[in-house]
Amino acid sequence: MLLRSTLFYAPAIMLTRLSALLMLVIATRLIDQTEYGLLTLVVTVGELTDSAVSGWLRIALLRLGGKGEISMGSVKLAARVLVVTTLLGLVVSAAGSALVAPERWADFTIAVGTYLAVGALSRFALTLLQMQQRHSAYSLLEFLRAVLQLLLAVAAIFLIQNSFLAMSLASSLGVLIAGGIALALASRRVVRGPSRFTHRELFALGIPLVAAAIVSFGLNSAERVLLKLYYDAGAVAVFAAVYALARQPIDTIANAINIGAFPEMVNKFDTEGSAAAGRFLSHQMALMARLTFPIVALLIALSTEIGGVLLPPDYRRGLATLFPIIALSVLFANFSTFVFENVFHAHKKPWLQMVALAPGSVATIGLSLLLIPAYAEIGAALALCGGTLVGLGAASMISHRLTPVPIPWADLALSLGVAVTTGLAAWTASALFGEAWPLFKLAVGGIAGCLVFLGLLSLLYPNATLTLAGKVRAKLGTA
Repeated sequence: MLLRSTLFYAPAIMLTRLSALLMLVIATRLIDQTEYGLLTLVVTVGELTDSAVSGWLRIALLRLGGKGEISMGSVKLAARVLVVTTLLGLVVSAAGSALVAPERWADFTIAVGTYLAVGALSRFALTLLQMQQRHSAYSLLEFLRAVLQLLLAVAAIFLIQNSFLAMSLASSLGVLIAGGIALALASRRVVRGPSRFTHRELFALGIPLVAAAIVSFGLNSAERVLLKLYYDAGAVAVFAAVYALARQPIDTIANAINIGAFPEMVNKFDTEGSAAAGRFLSHQMALMARLTFPIVALLIALSTEIGGVLLPPDYRRGLATLFPIIALSVLFANFSTFVFENVFHAHKKPWLQMVALAPGSVATIGLSLLLIPAYAEIGAALALCGGTLVGLGAASMISHRLTPVPIPWADLALSLGVAVTTGLAAWTASALFGEAWPLFKLAVGGIAGCLVFLGLLSLLYPNATLTLAGKVRAKLGTA
C-alpha cells in the first residue's frame, strides 16, 4: 500500500519540486540577490500564515469528512470557515510584513496576501479531490500548477525587471488557474446531503492545529526572519537557495509517501485499532529511511558540485558546510511530521502537536539569537538543525504515550549503511575527475551513487525491489 500510494503521488510532487528548482536556477541568475531574498521571505511568511489559515483545514477534512463521496453540506461548511480564516490571515500577514520588510511594506503585503488567498483556494480544492480518491486528477493538476507557476514567473522576470512582486503575483496566478480547475472538477462529484461534521467538531480539531502552526514559527521561519533582521535580504537569499536545493529531493519522497499513507493510517486506526496504526507508521518510517537516507548522503557528498551547477558564484559561500546541516534538518523535520505527529491526528488530539512543537521552536529561536549574529547563514542552519532535532525527540516521546510506534532499528541501520556507501561512491567517483566541469563531476558522482544504491537495495530487499519494479512497469504501461 505504501509503495502504491507513493507511486500515485510521487510524479506530481516531483514535477512541482522540479519546477521550484528551475525557478531557483533562473531567478538567482536574472534578478538581484535582494529581490530574490524578498521573494523567499514572501513564501516564508505566506507558508507560515497559510498553515494557520488553510493547512489545518486539510487535516481536519481528511480526518472528519471521510473518503469517497463528499456531501454538499460538508463542503459548504468548510468553505465558509475557510473564507473567514483567510480574511483573518490577510490581516495578520499585513502586520507581519511590517516587521519582516518595512522598507517594502506595501509590495510585500500585496505579494503575501495574494499568495494566501490563492493558496487557500488551491489547497481546499485539492483536498476535496484527495478525499474523493481521485489520485490521477490530483497529480495532473499539481503538474499543471507547477508548469504555470514556472512559465508565468519567468515571463514576469523578462517583462518587469528586478521585481519580486511581479514574480510572486505571476506565480500566484498559476496557482489560481490550477486551483480553479481543481475546484470545478471536485464540485462535480459532490453529492447532496448534510454535513458529516459540525462547526464545533471542525473547530475542536482545527483550533489546536492553528495554535500548533503558530508555535511552529520557530521551527519553520524564525531563522530566516532573524537572518533578515540581523543582516539583509541578500543573506536570506543565500540561505534560502541552499535550503531549497537540500530540501526538494528529501521532501519529494517523504511527501509522496505521506500523502497517500495518511488516510490509510487513519482508516487503520479507526477500523483495526491503535496498535495497527502504530505498526503501519513503523513501516512508513522504514520506507522513508530506505529512500531518504541515501538522498541525504548524495546531497552531502556532491554539495560543491550541486552548487557549482545550479547556483551563481555569489550564492556559493559555505556550501560544503550548509548542505549537510540543512539536509539533516529537513530529514529530522520529515520524520517528526510524517511519523510521530500523525499519531496526534489519528487520536484527534492535535493540541498535542503544539506541545510537541514548542521545545523545537524555542530551541531554534534561542540558537538563532545565539549563532546568527556571529555566523550568519551557517548560524541559521545550525539553529534550524538543533531545533528540528529537539522537535523530533519531543514528538517521539509525546506520541509514545498514545500509540507507541515500533522503531525499525534493523531497517534504519541497514538504510544508514546503504546511505554511507552510496555517499562514498558518489564522492569518490566525483573526486577522481579533479578540476573537471562541475556538471560532469555531478553527473558521474550521481550515477555512481545511484548505481550503488540500487544494487544494494536489490540485494537487501529483493522482494520489495521486485514489487516496486513491477508497479513502475505497470504504471508506465498504462501511461
